[in-house]
Amino acid sequence: MYLPQGDDKICLPQNPVDLFGSSNTVRICAPMVRYSKLAFRTLVRKYGCDLCYTPMIVAADFVKSAKARDSEFTTNQGDQPLVVQFAAKDAKVLADAALLVCPFAGGIDLNCGCPQRWAMSDGYGACLINRPQLVHDMVRQVRCQVENPRFSVSIKIRIHADIVKTVDLCRKAEAAGVSWITVHGRLPEERHQPVHYDAIKIIKDSLSIPVVANGDIKSLKEAENIHQITGADGVMAARGLLTNPAMFAGYEETPLSCIMDWVDIALEHGTPFTCFHHHIMYMMEQITSKQEKRVFNVLSSTSAVLDYFRDVYGV
Repeated sequence: MYLPQGDDKICLPQNPVDLFGSSNTVRICAPMVRYSKLAFRTLVRKYGCDLCYTPMIVAADFVKSAKARDSEFTTNQGDQPLVVQFAAKDAKVLADAALLVCPFAGGIDLNCGCPQRWAMSDGYGACLINRPQLVHDMVRQVRCQVENPRFSVSIKIRIHADIVKTVDLCRKAEAAGVSWITVHGRLPEERHQPVHYDAIKIIKDSLSIPVVANGDIKSLKEAENIHQITGADGVMAARGLLTNPAMFAGYEETPLSCIMDWVDIALEHGTPFTCFHHHIMYMMEQITSKQEKRVFNVLSSTSAVLDYFRDVYGV
């Protein structure tokens, strides 16, 4: 984990809840396995992203292993406000994980939405929407164990077919002291079906805490439309930001300047080549021909990528 040293100024993490106090819709980068790490968070913050999440981290491993902490969580002074997302199924373990990150982050988020089979079979992710009392207990334990009252505790959920059950879950979390709730408007078994924005609106209308809308947000215009439809206090994007990290700044497709910023940031952070290359493949998805993709996607070194941009774009 990052600890400020040398010329860095030690400062308290920013409280993400403060973002929801303004009249603006909060623009959020979702937790994405492998992708929403420090370098990418640095890039999207430069292009209008207000709040970033880490990738999902298994809390039990994080608490037990210093090696897991060092590999899973990296941050710096510019990486604020920041939410660390955990997969957990035990209140004490989640609270212990929160204690470890509270000096470096503004809050933690409990993943109650991951639909992957491994997560649900292990008792994590979307299966937790059917265990509202456990979710309540985990939120409450973090609230009791972390002394900083400005440390945020949020949850990210999927919805039930019966929206009454989802509202009940959310009200139990609210009673436990959750700071806000992010709603991915699909059932756990749904993948590419249309998002149920009407369900997000029902949840928003049923709570007094902020609600964030998530699901198929691929442009700033879509984000604004979904805010209008749901009344949500924030919008969270995943694949939309991968494809266009400048989306929240109003760009319809990734500008070359953003790709070049990624090159600089990734090299500065020592991003492994595979991750560095995959991010650019996503960014160029909508702006290159099939022939250009065939050439770029098989490049196998950082120097080859740099040569490509010099030869093709003159940068």
